[in-house]
Amino acid sequence: MRRWTGLNVAERRQIGPTVAVSTVAFAIDPPHVDGASPALWVPLVRRIRPPFEGAWALPGGPTEWNKTLTETALENLVAAAQAEPNYLEQLYAFGSVERSAEAQRTVTIAYWAQFRDSDFQQQCRQEQENIAWFCTDDLPTLAFDHAEIIDAGIDRLRRRTEKALVAHRFLEDSFTIAELRHVQEVILGKKLDPANFRRQVLASGDVVETGEYQEGTKHRPAKYYRFVPESDRAEL
Repeated sequence: MRRWTGLNVAERRQIGPTVAVSTVAFAIDPPHVDGASPALWVPLVRRIRPPFEGAWALPGGPTEWNKTLTETALENLVAAAQAEPNYLEQLYAFGSVERSAEAQRTVTIAYWAQFRDSDFQQQCRQEQENIAWFCTDDLPTLAFDHAEIIDAGIDRLRRRTEKALVAHRFLEDSFTIAELRHVQEVILGKKLDPANFRRQVLASGDVVETGEYQEGTKHRPAKYYRFVPESDRAEL
């Protein structure tokens, strides 16, 4: 990308904006983070060139003539996270006039994504230079308006919690009610009453028993459940 540090404001106004993508991807159990606290984590990339050289940023990059926005978002995210998310959706467009006073104006199409633990294979458990996972409660100073993009992603995630499928994307195919509640608590950032949560989930029709039980517990083994696709719920 061309450097624009030598241009004044009037000259920069003569240059058309570029289009880029950025993705805020969430995981609850991030790779290569020992003792990670239960929280929402996102992968960030340290910038190695101006503007914002040395600052952390969301995975992303400029669009290419032969790739769609989604393809560009996925390619950059996989390169950073070393894993493919089980969900990716366009979030919003960010095009503030002064997103970077040192660079050509860029309009960013933001995406949000979700990872479950099994999405991360052994090879992506190795740390990479200039790439790291950060807890959304303790983010470093970010480049551009990426803090705003992360906030928008968290807001979208929380607004979707009424849809069971959002929590499902953080879980494996079979799960206990306690595991589901844990995911919802992490997303919402607050504790939920176990009895009320269990009652609401079982009454929703979103889950059914698998017939299997949790093993290796000292207490009464918990039942495993699975989510019911919306297309199948009318038959239950």
